Amino acid sequence: MWKTALYSIPRRSFSSAPEIPTLYSFLQPSLFALKRTPLSSSQESTDLRQNPTPQTLTPDRVAAVETTLHKSLLTSDTDEAWKSFKLLTRSSAFPCKSLTNSLIAHLSSIGDVHNLKRAFASVVFVIEKKPELLEFESVKTLLASMKCANTAAPALSLIKCMFKNRCFVPFSVWGNELVDICRQSGSLIPFLRVFEENCRIALDERLDFMKPDLIACNAALEGCCHELESVMDAEKVVETMSLLNLRPDEASFGALAYLYALKGLEQKIMELEGLMGSFGFACKSFFFANLVGAYVNSGNFAAVSRTMLRSLKDERGAHVNFGERTYMEVVKGFVQSGNLKELSALIVDAQNLESSSEVDGSIGFGIINACVNIGRLDKAHSILNEINSQGVPLGLGVYLPILKAYQKEHRTAEATQLIMDISSSGLQLDAESYDALIEASMSSQDFQSAFALFRSMRETRKSDTRASYLTIMTGLMENHRPELMAAFLDEVVEDPLVEVGTHDWNSIIHAFCKAGRLEDARRTFRRMKFLQFEPNEQTFLSLINGYVSAERYFCVLMLWHEVKWKVTTDGERGIKLDSNLVDAFLYALVKGGFFDSVMQVVEKTKDTKIFVDKWKYKQAFMETHKKLKVAKLRKRNYRKMESLIAFKNWAGLNA
Repeated sequence: MWKTALYSIPRRSFSSAPEIPTLYSFLQPSLFALKRTPLSSSQESTDLRQNPTPQTLTPDRVAAVETTLHKSLLTSDTDEAWKSFKLLTRSSAFPCKSLTNSLIAHLSSIGDVHNLKRAFASVVFVIEKKPELLEFESVKTLLASMKCANTAAPALSLIKCMFKNRCFVPFSVWGNELVDICRQSGSLIPFLRVFEENCRIALDERLDFMKPDLIACNAALEGCCHELESVMDAEKVVETMSLLNLRPDEASFGALAYLYALKGLEQKIMELEGLMGSFGFACKSFFFANLVGAYVNSGNFAAVSRTMLRSLKDERGAHVNFGERTYMEVVKGFVQSGNLKELSALIVDAQNLESSSEVDGSIGFGIINACVNIGRLDKAHSILNEINSQGVPLGLGVYLPILKAYQKEHRTAEATQLIMDISSSGLQLDAESYDALIEASMSSQDFQSAFALFRSMRETRKSDTRASYLTIMTGLMENHRPELMAAFLDEVVEDPLVEVGTHDWNSIIHAFCKAGRLEDARRTFRRMKFLQFEPNEQTFLSLINGYVSAERYFCVLMLWHEVKWKVTTDGERGIKLDSNLVDAFLYALVKGGFFDSVMQVVEKTKDTKIFVDKWKYKQAFMETHKKLKVAKLRKRNYRKMESLIAFKNWAGLNA
């Protein structure tokens, strides 16, 4: 048996609980609130026995009061319901079972302290006077409300009241709720005392339904080991578990391991570990984590390192899940004691034993991540520098927490340098890490770091670059940096891993035109065609709008001469004119006085059946060419005169 294998301790009978206070002490406000706040005159007392003189009610009167109580509950008239209940109890009469439990449930559900006290007083009064009326669900409901209100004292008093009055409610109804309430209040020691009394009753009275489950036993053991730090009390709980025929689990062994390590009982730890094997527990992660936590708290840092490394050996290099809390305790302990070199040595030694490729499960990752999480990024750097000074190659897990911290703090230059160090050491980041750092660089407008990171990403030849490429192009566009967009595109355009399309060139041209940098836009346009990226409708629309803004209408004419040979009706083998592009060309060509080209555009619109609003071009003509005379053109340029006449006829200006 669990008891026989581990201890040979004679059974000691549990002492009875001390005399339980009366109902009146339970109802003190201090049980429900941090401050004593006297009830206002409008609030009725929760004391159901404040009038010691019993009142006699006739059966008809009792029935009438019960009816009033029932109606009050239906209408949620809480004060009237409480008044009716008190009237009945003072006359030694009780409402029926369903009505009593409905009142308790109603009072428990309201959520304020005053009505919670009323619910508590009702349950205690029923337990003392007529326990057969109380349903188990009412106890459970009341405890759940006490848990929400974070009121441990009345919850404990309620259970003690049940014990005193031999009102034995199954442990499954209240046990785990009480564990949660005590844990929430910050201490399991009060639960431990109730646990002891409950176990005494269950064993002495042979009441199986009062026996606690393993969760409750582990909670009691936790209180002994982590709070009381008492070997005697812990062994007492273990003996009780044996008497209850409860088989321990990893949590049971973990709690005892913590206590024995804290007390320096190495022989006990060895016995405990052997016993775990006999119970068939192959994974000892929780056991080792508790040992580490205890050694940290006792200041035995050599034992911390020894235990963590032994855990790797026992698990054959597989990662042991010590948990973030354990790592933080380890880091705080080593840092406060000035043992950074020992912490660095632990990472190196652990790295030599670890076999798993999961970087975020390594001991190095856990330690560095804990440094970052407690705000000691400087110590993470110190550890990194200490290991690098020894020329020891590091695993990727050691770098990742620092990179994430840089990203969070937008320290992108340092992150980029660290990436270079990682790459030079032969390690490779995944695409998600690159994407996150590049996004952080762009958010901080650290464009050079973003470019360097993307360059490093491309050099790996294994990462999907699409997301980061879009992040950089979009960021540069939003920050009005077309010259950097052009330089970036030139760098990556021939890389097969980067998908560059016409729309990327269009973005640069549009940005240059919007900024009035038309020569840069034209150079980008020529570069685009040289690299055999076919311009589309958006390309020409951006250029036209830019030229019109600068009143460079001749440049628009040159664009039209290029476009007109590419216009098709379906747009599959060339450019398909749409209403926006037609409008842009017509307006610019009219303003420039190139009426021959204007009429060419008009002819193209007939082929593509695009509607043209002539009024806009009338206005453009009148603004720019109002004084232009056909007679003067006849003498100088006959062809231009014909084009002007054709335009006027088309636009309706001859009238």
